[in-house]
Amino acid sequence: MDLINRISENFSESAHLKLQSMDALAGPIAAAAERMVQCLKLDGKIMACGNGGSAADSQHFAAELLNRFEMERPGLAAFALTTDTSTLTSIANDYDYDQVFSKQVRALGQTNDLLLAISTSGNSRNVLAAVLAAHECGIDVVALTGRSGGKMPEVLHPSDIHICVPAQSTARIQEVHLLTLHCLCDAIDCLLLGVE
Repeated sequence: MDLINRISENFSESAHLKLQSMDALAGPIAAAAERMVQCLKLDGKIMACGNGGSAADSQHFAAELLNRFEMERPGLAAFALTTDTSTLTSIANDYDYDQVFSKQVRALGQTNDLLLAISTSGNSRNVLAAVLAAHECGIDVVALTGRSGGKMPEVLHPSDIHICVPAQSTARIQEVHLLTLHCLCDAIDCLLLGVE
């Protein structure tokens, strides 16, 4: 096996998908950033959730908002629903793993908040349950998925925003998810700070 060639192919595939997705995703990303800024200006908070790599992306995104991205600014109200092991394990043990995010959304969510729901396949049952819980609480959703979006489009409201990466490979989808999250952070900062 030629590892150098394989690595080069991974770089090439990732770069190609990002460029290929740019036109399709730029509009939904811009709309999501505007919705997030609206949420923050109304003293709402952004809750993020996902499993595995998407859990890491949720935490990464929340950290960029709560601390800072690339510009100095006050912290923004965001947190990941994936970080409290006592809460996650108690819900999973006492009820069901499918409820680990939805119970938190119902307990912590308020009308002006927003849920960032990340699922590479769009089929993660606990993420779909969180979306339904958000709707029960009057909370808008930004969904970040891949492939065909899975079951996510079936549970989203028309007012929600769906950013779906047009690819099959989990690794490639997650790479575009990270770029998307960085685009959101940059756009939020630009909108809040008045950067041209």
